[in-house]
Amino acid sequence: MAGPVGPVRLPVAARAALTAVAATALGCALPALHGPTPWAAVALLAGLYALCEWPARCPVLAGRVAVPIASGSFFPVLLAAAFLLPPAAAALVAVPGALISYVAERPRAVRRAWRAAQLAIAVSAAAGAHVLLGGRAALGGRGPATVPDFPYVLLPAGAAALVFCLVLTALDGLILATAERLPVRAAWRGLLLRSLAPHCVHGLAGLMMAVLWRSRFGPPAALFVLLPMYISCWVFAQYHREHAAHQATIRALVQAVDIKDRYTRGHSERVGRASELIARELGMAEGRLEVIRFAGILHDVGKLGVPTRVLRKDGPLTPEERAVIELHPEYGHEMVRGIGFLGEARAAILHHHERLDGSGYPYGLAGSQIPEAARVVAVADAFDAMTSTRSYRRARPVAAAVAELERCAGAQFDPAMVHALVRALSRYGWHVEVTADEAGGNVPPTPAAGFFPTPPLPEPGPAAEPLMGTAPPDPRSSISPKALRAREGPP
Repeated sequence: MAGPVGPVRLPVAARAALTAVAATALGCALPALHGPTPWAAVALLAGLYALCEWPARCPVLAGRVAVPIASGSFFPVLLAAAFLLPPAAAALVAVPGALISYVAERPRAVRRAWRAAQLAIAVSAAAGAHVLLGGRAALGGRGPATVPDFPYVLLPAGAAALVFCLVLTALDGLILATAERLPVRAAWRGLLLRSLAPHCVHGLAGLMMAVLWRSRFGPPAALFVLLPMYISCWVFAQYHREHAAHQATIRALVQAVDIKDRYTRGHSERVGRASELIARELGMAEGRLEVIRFAGILHDVGKLGVPTRVLRKDGPLTPEERAVIELHPEYGHEMVRGIGFLGEARAAILHHHERLDGSGYPYGLAGSQIPEAARVVAVADAFDAMTSTRSYRRARPVAAAVAELERCAGAQFDPAMVHALVRALSRYGWHVEVTADEAGGNVPPTPAAGFFPTPPLPEPGPAAEPLMGTAPPDPRSSISPKALRAREGPP
Protein backbone atom coordinates (compact mmCIF):
# COMPACT_ATOMS: atom_id res chain seq x y z
CA MET A 1 0.00 0.00 0.00
CA ALA A 2 1.48 3.29 -1.09
CA GLY A 3 0.14 5.31 1.82
CA PRO A 4 -3.02 6.50 3.44
CA VAL A 5 -4.17 8.37 0.32
CA GLY A 6 -2.18 6.66 -2.42
CA PRO A 7 -3.33 3.84 -4.66
CA VAL A 8 -3.12 0.24 -3.52
CA ARG A 9 -0.64 -1.83 -5.51
CA LEU A 10 -1.65 -5.46 -5.70
CA PRO A 11 0.95 -8.21 -5.83
CA VAL A 12 1.23 -9.95 -9.18
CA ALA A 13 -0.15 -13.19 -7.71
CA ALA A 14 -3.20 -11.37 -6.39
CA ARG A 15 -3.86 -9.78 -9.79
CA ALA A 16 -3.64 -13.19 -11.42
CA ALA A 17 -6.05 -14.64 -8.82
CA LEU A 18 -8.51 -11.77 -9.36
CA THR A 19 -8.39 -12.19 -13.12
CA ALA A 20 -8.85 -15.95 -12.95
CA VAL A 21 -11.76 -15.75 -10.52
CA ALA A 22 -13.47 -13.01 -12.54
CA ALA A 23 -13.09 -15.05 -15.74
CA THR A 24 -14.49 -18.13 -14.00
CA ALA A 25 -17.48 -16.16 -12.71
CA LEU A 26 -18.14 -14.86 -16.21
CA GLY A 27 -17.99 -18.40 -17.52
CA CYS A 28 -20.50 -19.51 -14.87
CA ALA A 29 -23.00 -16.78 -15.80
CA LEU A 30 -22.74 -16.71 -19.61
CA PRO A 31 -24.91 -19.81 -20.26
CA ALA A 32 -27.87 -17.87 -18.85
CA LEU A 33 -27.85 -15.77 -22.03
CA HIS A 34 -28.28 -18.79 -24.30
CA GLY A 35 -30.72 -21.02 -22.43
CA PRO A 36 -34.20 -20.85 -20.96
CA THR A 37 -33.68 -18.49 -18.04
CA PRO A 38 -36.47 -17.39 -15.66
CA TRP A 39 -35.51 -13.73 -15.85
CA ALA A 40 -38.38 -12.57 -13.66
CA ALA A 41 -37.22 -14.78 -10.79
CA VAL A 42 -33.59 -13.74 -11.36
CA ALA A 43 -34.57 -10.07 -11.21
CA LEU A 44 -36.68 -10.54 -8.07
CA LEU A 45 -34.00 -12.45 -6.17
CA ALA A 46 -31.16 -10.20 -7.36
CA GLY A 47 -33.17 -7.12 -6.40
CA LEU A 48 -33.99 -8.62 -3.01
CA TYR A 49 -30.33 -9.40 -2.30
CA ALA A 50 -29.26 -5.92 -3.44
CA LEU A 51 -31.97 -4.35 -1.29
CA CYS A 52 -30.66 -6.28 1.73
CA GLU A 53 -27.09 -5.10 1.13
CA TRP A 54 -27.90 -1.49 0.28
CA PRO A 55 -28.84 -0.02 3.72
CA ALA A 56 -25.36 -0.68 5.14
CA ARG A 57 -23.89 1.52 2.43
CA CYS A 58 -26.59 4.18 2.33
CA PRO A 59 -25.25 7.29 4.15
CA VAL A 60 -28.75 8.15 5.37
CA LEU A 61 -29.77 4.73 6.71
CA ALA A 62 -26.41 3.35 7.88
CA GLY A 63 -26.28 5.61 10.92
CA ARG A 64 -29.98 5.39 11.77
CA VAL A 65 -31.08 1.84 11.00
CA ALA A 66 -29.76 -1.27 12.75
CA VAL A 67 -27.96 -2.85 9.81
CA PRO A 68 -26.01 -6.10 10.20
CA ILE A 69 -23.00 -5.54 7.98
CA ALA A 70 -21.33 -8.84 8.87
CA SER A 71 -20.33 -10.85 5.83
CA GLY A 72 -22.94 -13.50 5.06
CA SER A 73 -25.88 -11.74 6.70
CA PHE A 74 -28.08 -12.32 3.65
CA PHE A 75 -26.67 -15.54 2.21
CA PRO A 76 -30.09 -17.26 2.59
CA VAL A 77 -31.26 -15.21 -0.40
CA LEU A 78 -28.37 -16.50 -2.49
CA LEU A 79 -28.91 -20.08 -1.39
CA ALA A 80 -32.61 -19.79 -2.14
CA ALA A 81 -31.58 -18.74 -5.65
CA ALA A 82 -29.34 -21.82 -5.85
CA PHE A 83 -32.35 -24.01 -4.98
CA LEU A 84 -34.78 -22.29 -7.35
CA LEU A 85 -32.74 -21.38 -10.44
CA PRO A 86 -30.40 -23.04 -12.94
CA PRO A 87 -26.70 -22.62 -12.05
CA ALA A 88 -26.01 -19.86 -14.59
CA ALA A 89 -29.05 -17.84 -13.57
CA ALA A 90 -28.26 -18.29 -9.87
CA ALA A 91 -24.78 -16.86 -10.48
CA LEU A 92 -26.32 -13.60 -11.70
CA VAL A 93 -28.33 -13.09 -8.49
CA ALA A 94 -25.23 -12.34 -6.41
CA VAL A 95 -23.71 -9.71 -8.69
CA PRO A 96 -25.78 -6.52 -8.11
CA GLY A 97 -25.84 -6.86 -4.33
CA ALA A 98 -22.11 -7.57 -4.14
CA LEU A 99 -21.30 -4.57 -6.34
CA ILE A 100 -23.20 -2.16 -4.07
CA SER A 101 -22.32 -3.84 -0.74
CA TYR A 102 -20.67 -2.07 2.18
CA VAL A 103 -16.86 -2.15 2.08
CA ALA A 104 -14.83 -0.55 4.85
CA GLU A 105 -11.31 -0.70 3.41
CA ARG A 106 -9.72 0.42 0.18
CA PRO A 107 -9.60 -0.38 -2.70
CA ARG A 108 -13.37 -0.62 -2.49
CA ALA A 109 -14.14 -1.13 -6.18
CA VAL A 110 -11.72 -4.02 -6.47
CA ARG A 111 -13.00 -5.59 -3.28
CA ARG A 112 -16.58 -5.39 -4.55
CA ALA A 113 -15.60 -6.90 -7.90
CA TRP A 114 -13.83 -9.73 -6.12
CA ARG A 115 -16.83 -10.32 -3.89
CA ALA A 116 -19.21 -10.38 -6.84
CA ALA A 117 -17.09 -12.91 -8.72
CA GLN A 118 -16.54 -15.05 -5.64
CA LEU A 119 -20.25 -15.20 -4.78
CA ALA A 120 -21.26 -15.85 -8.39
CA ILE A 121 -18.99 -18.89 -8.52
CA ALA A 122 -20.13 -20.15 -5.13
CA VAL A 123 -23.85 -19.79 -5.90
CA SER A 124 -23.44 -21.40 -9.32
CA ALA A 125 -21.55 -24.35 -7.82
CA ALA A 126 -24.19 -24.74 -5.09
CA ALA A 127 -26.97 -24.71 -7.69
CA GLY A 128 -25.11 -27.29 -9.75
CA ALA A 129 -24.77 -29.60 -6.74
CA HIS A 130 -28.45 -29.13 -5.95
CA VAL A 131 -29.51 -30.04 -9.49
CA LEU A 132 -27.11 -33.00 -9.65
CA LEU A 133 -28.64 -34.56 -6.52
CA GLY A 134 -32.23 -34.11 -7.71
CA GLY A 135 -33.00 -31.16 -5.50
CA ARG A 136 -35.36 -29.51 -7.97
CA ALA A 137 -37.62 -32.55 -8.08
CA ALA A 138 -37.53 -32.99 -4.30
CA LEU A 139 -38.42 -29.32 -3.84
CA GLY A 140 -41.70 -29.80 -5.71
CA GLY A 141 -43.60 -27.52 -8.02
CA ARG A 142 -45.74 -24.44 -7.56
CA GLY A 143 -49.19 -24.78 -6.03
CA PRO A 144 -50.84 -27.10 -3.49
CA ALA A 145 -50.72 -30.17 -5.73
CA THR A 146 -46.98 -30.67 -5.43
CA VAL A 147 -45.30 -30.33 -2.04
CA PRO A 148 -41.63 -30.70 -1.04
CA ASP A 149 -40.48 -34.27 -0.53
CA PHE A 150 -39.36 -34.16 3.09
CA PRO A 151 -36.95 -35.34 4.41
CA TYR A 152 -35.29 -36.09 1.05
CA VAL A 153 -35.24 -32.42 0.11
CA LEU A 154 -32.72 -31.86 2.90
CA LEU A 155 -29.94 -33.92 1.28
CA PRO A 156 -29.46 -31.84 -1.91
CA ALA A 157 -30.01 -28.64 0.06
CA GLY A 158 -27.34 -29.63 2.60
CA ALA A 159 -24.94 -30.62 -0.18
CA ALA A 160 -25.51 -27.28 -1.91
CA ALA A 161 -24.83 -25.36 1.31
CA LEU A 162 -21.65 -27.38 1.84
CA VAL A 163 -20.43 -26.69 -1.71
CA PHE A 164 -21.24 -22.99 -1.24
CA CYS A 165 -19.15 -22.97 1.96
CA LEU A 166 -16.26 -24.88 0.38
CA VAL A 167 -16.02 -22.54 -2.61
CA LEU A 168 -16.15 -19.40 -0.48
CA THR A 169 -13.52 -20.59 1.97
CA ALA A 170 -11.27 -21.84 -0.85
CA LEU A 171 -11.40 -18.45 -2.56
CA ASP A 172 -10.96 -16.58 0.73
CA GLY A 173 -7.82 -18.60 1.39
CA LEU A 174 -6.60 -17.95 -2.14
CA ILE A 175 -6.83 -14.18 -1.80
CA LEU A 176 -5.27 -14.24 1.67
CA ALA A 177 -2.33 -16.22 0.31
CA THR A 178 -1.86 -13.98 -2.74
CA ALA A 179 -2.89 -10.47 -1.66
CA GLU A 180 -1.96 -10.71 2.04
CA ARG A 181 1.03 -12.98 1.29
CA LEU A 182 0.20 -15.31 4.13
CA PRO A 183 1.79 -18.77 4.15
CA VAL A 184 -0.47 -21.23 2.34
CA ARG A 185 -1.26 -23.27 5.44
CA ALA A 186 -1.99 -20.17 7.50
CA ALA A 187 -4.23 -18.72 4.78
CA TRP A 188 -6.69 -21.62 4.91
CA ARG A 189 -6.26 -22.64 8.54
CA GLY A 190 -9.57 -22.63 10.37
CA LEU A 191 -11.58 -20.95 7.60
CA LEU A 192 -13.76 -23.97 6.84
CA LEU A 193 -14.44 -24.90 10.46
CA ARG A 194 -15.50 -21.35 11.33
CA SER A 195 -17.75 -21.07 8.27
CA LEU A 196 -19.41 -24.47 8.15
CA ALA A 197 -22.03 -24.07 10.89
CA PRO A 198 -23.19 -20.56 9.83
CA HIS A 199 -23.49 -21.65 6.20
CA CYS A 200 -25.52 -24.71 7.18
CA VAL A 201 -27.93 -22.40 9.02
CA HIS A 202 -28.04 -20.12 5.98
CA GLY A 203 -28.75 -23.17 3.83
CA LEU A 204 -31.70 -24.17 6.00
CA ALA A 205 -33.11 -20.63 5.86
CA GLY A 206 -32.58 -20.56 2.10
CA LEU A 207 -34.46 -23.86 1.78
CA MET A 208 -37.36 -22.40 3.78
CA MET A 209 -37.39 -19.41 1.42
CA ALA A 210 -37.38 -21.67 -1.63
CA VAL A 211 -40.22 -23.82 -0.28
CA LEU A 212 -42.38 -20.76 0.44
CA TRP A 213 -41.44 -19.25 -2.94
CA ARG A 214 -42.73 -22.38 -4.70
CA SER A 215 -45.87 -22.57 -2.55
CA ARG A 216 -49.25 -21.23 -3.57
CA PHE A 217 -48.51 -18.02 -1.68
CA GLY A 218 -45.64 -17.20 -4.03
CA PRO A 219 -42.52 -15.03 -3.58
CA PRO A 220 -44.00 -12.62 -0.97
CA ALA A 221 -44.25 -15.50 1.50
CA ALA A 222 -40.52 -16.09 1.22
CA LEU A 223 -39.85 -12.67 2.72
CA PHE A 224 -41.05 -13.85 6.13
CA VAL A 225 -37.89 -15.94 6.46
CA LEU A 226 -35.67 -12.87 6.19
CA LEU A 227 -36.89 -11.10 9.33
CA PRO A 228 -35.67 -13.69 11.87
CA MET A 229 -32.47 -14.13 9.85
CA TYR A 230 -31.95 -10.38 9.83
CA ILE A 231 -32.42 -10.17 13.60
CA SER A 232 -30.10 -13.12 14.31
CA CYS A 233 -27.41 -11.73 11.99
CA TRP A 234 -27.69 -8.31 13.62
CA VAL A 235 -27.26 -9.83 17.08
CA PHE A 236 -24.28 -11.84 15.82
CA ALA A 237 -22.72 -8.72 14.30
CA GLN A 238 -23.26 -6.78 17.53
CA TYR A 239 -21.52 -9.54 19.49
CA HIS A 240 -18.51 -9.38 17.19
CA ARG A 241 -18.35 -5.60 17.43
CA GLU A 242 -18.38 -5.84 21.21
CA HIS A 243 -15.72 -8.56 21.17
CA ALA A 244 -13.55 -6.45 18.86
CA ALA A 245 -13.94 -3.50 21.24
CA HIS A 246 -12.80 -5.70 24.12
CA GLN A 247 -9.73 -6.79 22.17
CA ALA A 248 -8.93 -3.20 21.24
CA THR A 249 -9.17 -2.11 24.88
CA ILE A 250 -6.77 -4.80 26.00
CA ARG A 251 -4.40 -4.16 23.11
CA ALA A 252 -4.20 -0.47 23.97
CA LEU A 253 -3.41 -1.19 27.63
CA VAL A 254 -0.73 -3.73 26.75
CA GLN A 255 0.91 -1.41 24.24
CA ALA A 256 1.02 1.33 26.86
CA VAL A 257 2.81 -1.02 29.29
CA ASP A 258 5.25 -2.23 26.62
CA ILE A 259 6.14 1.34 25.68
CA LYS A 260 6.75 2.28 29.30
CA ASP A 261 8.73 -0.81 30.31
CA ARG A 262 10.95 -1.67 27.35
CA TYR A 263 12.73 -4.43 29.29
CA THR A 264 9.64 -6.65 29.23
CA ARG A 265 8.22 -5.85 25.81
CA GLY A 266 6.21 -8.79 24.51
CA HIS A 267 5.97 -10.41 27.93
CA SER A 268 2.27 -9.71 28.49
CA GLU A 269 1.00 -11.61 25.47
CA ARG A 270 3.28 -14.57 26.13
CA VAL A 271 1.99 -14.79 29.69
CA GLY A 272 -1.53 -14.68 28.29
CA ARG A 273 -0.72 -17.55 25.97
CA ALA A 274 0.90 -19.64 28.72
CA SER A 275 -2.03 -18.91 31.05
CA GLU A 276 -4.46 -20.14 28.42
CA LEU A 277 -2.41 -23.33 27.94
CA ILE A 278 -2.52 -24.03 31.68
CA ALA A 279 -6.24 -23.31 31.91
CA ARG A 280 -7.00 -25.54 28.94
CA GLU A 281 -4.94 -28.35 30.43
CA LEU A 282 -6.88 -28.00 33.68
CA GLY A 283 -10.10 -28.55 31.73
CA MET A 284 -11.57 -25.11 32.34
CA ALA A 285 -14.71 -24.25 30.37
CA GLU A 286 -14.25 -22.48 27.04
CA GLY A 287 -15.89 -19.37 28.45
CA ARG A 288 -13.17 -19.06 31.10
CA LEU A 289 -10.24 -19.59 28.77
CA GLU A 290 -10.46 -16.16 27.21
CA VAL A 291 -10.83 -14.49 30.62
CA ILE A 292 -7.74 -16.33 31.89
CA ARG A 293 -5.84 -15.24 28.78
CA PHE A 294 -6.94 -11.64 29.41
CA ALA A 295 -5.67 -11.99 32.98
CA GLY A 296 -2.26 -13.08 31.72
CA ILE A 297 -2.09 -10.32 29.15
CA LEU A 298 -3.06 -7.59 31.61
CA HIS A 299 -1.31 -8.85 34.73
CA ASP A 300 1.29 -6.05 34.60
CA VAL A 301 -0.99 -3.20 33.53
CA GLY A 302 -0.41 -1.62 36.95
CA LYS A 303 3.13 -0.75 35.87
CA LEU A 304 1.55 2.25 34.19
CA GLY A 305 1.30 3.68 37.70
CA VAL A 306 4.96 3.05 38.53
CA PRO A 307 7.44 5.85 37.72
CA THR A 308 9.36 5.12 34.54
CA ARG A 309 12.70 5.89 36.21
CA VAL A 310 12.05 3.04 38.66
CA LEU A 311 11.01 0.55 35.96
CA ARG A 312 14.07 1.32 33.84
CA LYS A 313 16.62 1.67 36.63
CA ASP A 314 19.76 -0.38 35.91
CA GLY A 315 21.18 -0.56 39.41
CA PRO A 316 19.78 -2.05 42.63
CA LEU A 317 16.47 -0.70 43.81
CA THR A 318 16.15 1.04 47.15
CA PRO A 319 13.60 -0.30 49.66
CA GLU A 320 11.35 2.62 48.79
CA GLU A 321 11.57 1.85 45.07
CA ARG A 322 10.83 -1.82 45.68
CA ALA A 323 7.80 -0.81 47.72
CA VAL A 324 6.58 1.31 44.80
CA ILE A 325 6.99 -1.58 42.33
CA GLU A 326 5.12 -3.89 44.70
CA LEU A 327 2.12 -1.58 44.37
CA HIS A 328 1.65 -2.41 40.67
CA PRO A 329 -0.90 -5.23 41.27
CA GLU A 330 -3.10 -2.80 43.21
CA TYR A 331 -2.64 -0.09 40.59
CA GLY A 332 -3.62 -2.60 37.91
CA HIS A 333 -6.70 -3.72 39.80
CA GLU A 334 -7.85 -0.13 40.19
CA MET A 335 -7.35 0.48 36.46
CA VAL A 336 -9.45 -2.48 35.34
CA ARG A 337 -11.98 -2.59 38.18
CA GLY A 338 -14.68 -1.00 36.05
CA ILE A 339 -14.13 -3.23 32.99
CA GLY A 340 -16.93 -5.72 33.48
CA PHE A 341 -16.03 -8.21 30.75
CA LEU A 342 -12.74 -9.07 32.49
CA GLY A 343 -14.57 -10.93 35.28
CA GLU A 344 -12.18 -13.01 37.40
CA ALA A 345 -9.22 -11.59 35.48
CA ARG A 346 -9.41 -8.56 37.77
CA ALA A 347 -8.69 -10.70 40.84
CA ALA A 348 -5.82 -12.39 38.98
CA ILE A 349 -4.27 -9.01 38.22
CA LEU A 350 -4.47 -8.08 41.91
CA HIS A 351 -3.10 -11.36 43.33
CA HIS A 352 -0.66 -12.75 40.74
CA HIS A 353 2.31 -12.02 43.04
CA GLU A 354 0.82 -13.84 46.03
CA ARG A 355 2.68 -17.01 47.04
CA LEU A 356 1.25 -20.28 48.23
CA ASP A 357 3.12 -20.03 51.54
CA GLY A 358 1.70 -16.56 52.27
CA SER A 359 4.93 -14.62 51.72
CA GLY A 360 3.81 -12.83 48.56
CA TYR A 361 2.19 -9.46 48.02
CA PRO A 362 0.09 -7.31 48.12
CA TYR A 363 -1.99 -9.02 50.86
CA GLY A 364 0.02 -12.09 51.84
CA LEU A 365 -2.72 -14.55 50.89
CA ALA A 366 -1.90 -18.26 51.20
CA GLY A 367 -3.09 -21.51 49.65
CA SER A 368 -6.69 -21.57 48.44
CA GLN A 369 -7.16 -17.95 49.55
CA ILE A 370 -5.39 -17.01 46.31
CA PRO A 371 -7.89 -16.98 43.41
CA GLU A 372 -7.41 -19.83 40.94
CA ALA A 373 -6.86 -17.46 38.03
CA ALA A 374 -4.09 -15.70 39.97
CA ARG A 375 -2.35 -19.03 40.64
CA VAL A 376 -2.47 -19.78 36.92
CA VAL A 377 -1.01 -16.41 35.95
CA ALA A 378 1.73 -16.64 38.61
CA VAL A 379 3.11 -19.81 37.02
CA ALA A 380 2.80 -18.45 33.48
CA ASP A 381 4.47 -15.20 34.53
CA ALA A 382 7.44 -16.93 36.16
CA PHE A 383 7.86 -19.36 33.27
CA ASP A 384 8.00 -16.65 30.63
CA ALA A 385 10.28 -14.47 32.75
CA MET A 386 12.83 -17.27 32.93
CA THR A 387 12.61 -18.29 29.26
CA SER A 388 12.79 -14.76 27.80
CA THR A 389 16.03 -12.99 26.92
CA ARG A 390 16.46 -9.52 28.33
CA SER A 391 19.11 -6.90 27.80
CA TYR A 392 20.66 -7.80 31.16
CA ARG A 393 20.58 -11.62 31.01
CA ARG A 394 20.10 -14.61 28.77
CA ALA A 395 17.00 -16.76 28.67
CA ARG A 396 16.96 -20.08 30.46
CA PRO A 397 16.21 -23.24 28.49
CA VAL A 398 12.63 -24.43 28.87
CA ALA A 399 13.76 -27.54 30.74
CA ALA A 400 15.67 -25.46 33.29
CA ALA A 401 12.70 -23.14 33.80
CA VAL A 402 10.38 -26.11 34.31
CA ALA A 403 12.80 -27.60 36.84
CA GLU A 404 12.82 -24.35 38.77
CA LEU A 405 9.03 -24.17 38.77
CA GLU A 406 8.82 -27.73 40.06
CA ARG A 407 11.35 -26.93 42.78
CA CYS A 408 9.23 -23.99 43.95
CA ALA A 409 5.90 -25.82 43.66
CA GLY A 410 4.11 -26.02 46.99
CA ALA A 411 5.87 -22.99 48.44
CA GLN A 412 5.64 -20.32 45.78
CA PHE A 413 3.45 -21.93 43.12
CA ASP A 414 0.40 -24.17 43.05
CA PRO A 415 1.67 -27.67 42.10
CA ALA A 416 -1.48 -28.32 40.03
CA MET A 417 -0.74 -25.29 37.86
CA VAL A 418 2.90 -26.25 37.44
CA HIS A 419 2.02 -29.80 36.42
CA ALA A 420 -0.60 -28.48 33.99
CA LEU A 421 2.00 -26.26 32.35
CA VAL A 422 4.44 -29.18 32.07
CA ARG A 423 1.77 -31.31 30.38
CA ALA A 424 0.84 -28.48 28.02
CA LEU A 425 4.49 -27.90 27.06
CA SER A 426 4.96 -31.59 26.30
CA ARG A 427 1.86 -31.44 24.12
CA TYR A 428 2.32 -28.12 22.29
CA GLY A 429 5.91 -27.02 22.91
CA TRP A 430 6.90 -23.39 23.50
CA HIS A 431 8.13 -20.92 20.90
CA VAL A 432 9.43 -17.55 22.07
CA GLU A 433 9.56 -14.74 19.55
CA VAL A 434 12.40 -12.22 19.58
CA THR A 435 11.35 -9.12 21.48
CA ALA A 436 12.14 -5.56 20.52
CA ASP A 437 14.60 -5.45 23.41
CA GLU A 438 16.57 -8.36 21.96
CA ALA A 439 16.57 -6.70 18.56
CA GLY A 440 18.36 -3.68 19.97
CA GLY A 441 15.30 -1.74 20.98
CA ASN A 442 13.97 -1.34 17.46
CA VAL A 443 10.26 -1.95 17.35
CA PRO A 444 9.28 -3.61 14.07
CA PRO A 445 7.05 -1.43 11.93
CA THR A 446 3.34 -2.06 12.07
CA PRO A 447 2.28 -3.80 8.85
CA ALA A 448 -0.03 -1.90 6.56
CA ALA A 449 -3.68 -2.73 6.61
CA GLY A 450 -4.38 -5.93 4.73
CA PHE A 451 -5.94 -6.01 1.29
CA PHE A 452 -8.66 -8.62 1.25
CA PRO A 453 -10.75 -10.54 3.80
CA THR A 454 -9.22 -9.90 7.19
CA PRO A 455 -7.20 -13.00 8.09
CA PRO A 456 -8.11 -14.86 11.27
CA LEU A 457 -6.65 -13.25 14.31
CA PRO A 458 -3.43 -15.05 15.21
CA GLU A 459 -3.43 -17.14 18.32
CA PRO A 460 -2.33 -15.05 21.26
CA GLY A 461 1.38 -14.81 20.74
CA PRO A 462 4.25 -14.17 22.95
CA ALA A 463 4.85 -11.22 25.54
CA ALA A 464 7.00 -10.81 29.19
CA GLU A 465 8.17 -9.75 32.92
CA PRO A 466 10.85 -11.01 35.34
CA LEU A 467 10.07 -12.69 38.61
CA MET A 468 12.39 -15.15 40.17
CA GLY A 469 15.79 -13.53 39.87
CA THR A 470 17.60 -16.86 39.57
CA ALA A 471 18.51 -16.93 35.87
CA PRO A 472 22.25 -16.83 35.15
CA PRO A 473 23.39 -13.36 34.14
CA ASP A 474 24.76 -12.73 30.69
CA PRO A 475 28.58 -12.55 31.03
CA ARG A 476 28.58 -9.68 28.58
CA SER A 477 26.30 -7.63 30.81
CA SER A 478 27.68 -5.11 33.27
CA ILE A 479 24.74 -5.62 35.63
CA SER A 480 25.68 -7.53 38.74
CA PRO A 481 23.63 -10.50 40.04
CA LYS A 482 22.61 -8.34 42.99
CA ALA A 483 21.34 -5.63 40.67
CA LEU A 484 19.56 -8.26 38.60
CA ARG A 485 17.74 -9.58 41.65
CA ALA A 486 16.83 -6.06 42.65
CA ARG A 487 15.39 -5.38 39.19
CA GLU A 488 13.35 -8.55 39.07
CA GLY A 489 11.57 -7.98 42.35
CA PRO A 490 11.26 -9.93 45.57
CA PRO A 491 12.26 -13.60 45.35
